[in-house]
Amino acid sequence: MGRRPLDIEKIAMQLILNDDAAAKKKLGKKILDIAYKKGIYLSSIHQFYLARGRGEFGGFTVPAINLRSMTYDLAKAIFRVAQKNNSGAFIFEIAKSEMGYTNQPPLEYSSVILAAAIKEGFSGPVFIQGDHFQVNAAKFKDNPEKEIAGLKALIADAVDSGFYNIDIDSSTLVDLSKTEVARQQYNNYEACAKLTQFIRQIQPRGVEVSVGGEIGEVGSKNSTPEELRAFMQGYRQRLRKGRAGISKISVQTGTSHGGVVLPDGTVAQVKLDFDTLKNLSEIAKKEYGLAGAVQHGASTLPAEAFHKFAETETAEVHLATEFQNMIYESKHFPVQLRVKIYDWLKVNAASERKESETEEQFIYKTRKKALGPFKKEIMGLAPQVRDAIAGEIEEKFDFLFKQLNAVNNKELIDKYVTLKRVILRKRQEKAAVVHDGEGAD
Repeated sequence: MGRRPLDIEKIAMQLILNDDAAAKKKLGKKILDIAYKKGIYLSSIHQFYLARGRGEFGGFTVPAINLRSMTYDLAKAIFRVAQKNNSGAFIFEIAKSEMGYTNQPPLEYSSVILAAAIKEGFSGPVFIQGDHFQVNAAKFKDNPEKEIAGLKALIADAVDSGFYNIDIDSSTLVDLSKTEVARQQYNNYEACAKLTQFIRQIQPRGVEVSVGGEIGEVGSKNSTPEELRAFMQGYRQRLRKGRAGISKISVQTGTSHGGVVLPDGTVAQVKLDFDTLKNLSEIAKKEYGLAGAVQHGASTLPAEAFHKFAETETAEVHLATEFQNMIYESKHFPVQLRVKIYDWLKVNAASERKESETEEQFIYKTRKKALGPFKKEIMGLAPQVRDAIAGEIEEKFDFLFKQLNAVNNKELIDKYVTLKRVILRKRQEKAAVVHDGEGAD
């Protein structure tokens, strides 16, 4: 008798639905081994970004996509879009806060995405990113060493799970009460340099993890050239000589995570300052050799705005909330399940409700918190239902790839990204999945 055909979908679903960490790890190792055999490698985008910083190419923006739910189905859709458009430069990411409320630890997230790549016949590098590995300002003030230690544990777990791209968000430590810009950015660049050093110490042999920094907390005032220069000067001074630094810088240009919700539950139109984005990207490249500026909180922008990111040479744009919205609001999403989830929120997220909020605003703001508790029910939907929902979102992915001009760049990725098989090591640190902070777009 011949060998039974590989059922990667079955392995992926077993991993998603299993609550046992040891079983998840075993299934993840199985998926990783299959991925290598298929020519699929978890990779760092660092060298590619440095080449962009040297001016060797440009004219497009890399989409970094947070998958909060139906990760396997939506990852398959993204790989289909990438293959259709000959795209190689695209990133899967998940924020520190999202790992908690969506119940997707790093190993599960990376393994499920690899399973999707296997299923769709994709080959080459796959970029998985820790988004908004954020310093909690209040906890840092109380005990900076403990807060940094917690982030190091999370980073160690993520890197061990194949996250070879990490966005450090210490912009929460910027102190605008200080008069001098350099003093405002002090704690930010100190923490970012410290965490970069840690990443360099633990990264796998032969892999230079792509690290991102951030100078302006999303939802606050717009970033300035002075802030960028103050951060970079301090950061470089604190970084040990010979160590590779960040390859991109996140800035604030007028967006907020999840958008601004109106009383009827719709999202307000956002005016994004593309001039600031263009200016900061240019400074980041010309003065510091970075790929450019990164835009957070962009998925709820009007459709006609997206082509401007490529025009302004924005290096990377982070997209999350809109895909979550499309799942909940899909005509294929069972009404009974949606009602059940919203009823659950009214009880379990009641403490987050403000007196001035309408029910629509409350539901819109909190429904991301139900994705973890209802993960099994959502993934337990009939395959044809999940396929129909993913099909709608696939059209959005295709639109965004084209608007960002993130097409026909697979050859560039193949040129600059070295494929490296990594032997996973066991670590002593245990990562704490953290639930605090907004930290996703």
